[in-house]
Amino acid sequence: MKLDPKHLAQLSVIVEAGSFQTAADRIGLTQPALSRNMKALEARLGATLFNRDGRKSVPNALGLRLARNGQAIRLAEEQASILADQSSQGAVGELRIGAPPIVAGRFLSTALAGFIRENPNCVVEMRTGLVHELRSMLERGQVDVVLGPQSLADPSDGLDFEPLIDDRVGILCRTGHPLTTRKQIMPSDLEAQVWLVHSRGSLLRQQTEAAMTASGIKSMHIVCETDSIRSVLEIVGETDLITTMPRATTGSYLEDRLVFLDFDHPQFHRPLGAIRPTKSPANPMVNRFLSTLSQDL
Repeated sequence: MKLDPKHLAQLSVIVEAGSFQTAADRIGLTQPALSRNMKALEARLGATLFNRDGRKSVPNALGLRLARNGQAIRLAEEQASILADQSSQGAVGELRIGAPPIVAGRFLSTALAGFIRENPNCVVEMRTGLVHELRSMLERGQVDVVLGPQSLADPSDGLDFEPLIDDRVGILCRTGHPLTTRKQIMPSDLEAQVWLVHSRGSLLRQQTEAAMTASGIKSMHIVCETDSIRSVLEIVGETDLITTMPRATTGSYLEDRLVFLDFDHPQFHRPLGAIRPTKSPANPMVNRFLSTLSQDL
């Protein structure tokens, strides 16, 4: 059964407005014309969409469900209108990027600023999220490319990985922390520390715990965990807590308050690159941006 999408969109406005008259005013129709459209929709369905409550028409369960479809139609129309306006104003191309919070910060800002200067008519959208969120964005086509760790790009999921840098994980502490005076950091030194760790389920948390276990550390004294990068940097900078962070993407935040300890492990290896669906259509803006980013690394 094919329904008139215009009528579904109008139904959603009625539900939102709470009355036929208010909805008619918003749409730019007369109230009788809007009522006729709803009767035509009901006739097409062979079912009613409203129950009478005194002088008011209240949407029933079917009316509410179809109103949600109508709302989606209106949203699609609005987005199409925005794209049409951008096109008429000379906007050419679109770049939608996803990245973990630390990568989306200062690490990308210089390259992104340069790209925008060179491509002023390209519409850019930056979205951040944890690994499972970024993977969903790619699967749903909400972003064109994710800049993240290689472990996010599983070939069995149809994802390609183009390496950019090794954003090795390091152990971060405040400048002046007692461990900074040690000539050699031993696993026992780290086991004796108080830790701030990243949220459960994050790749950085998993990688940290795997590396510590492989180093011979039996337990970590964790007193704080967070998914806020800003909180990690502020808390570690003001306390004797230690944490782990990717070295390359965190470097610009160190200033004179934070320092990475001279401790490494093979499991701290963390290739960072561009992740795209294998069968994604060619997007010249993605390639242009990755070229700009590579020049800045």
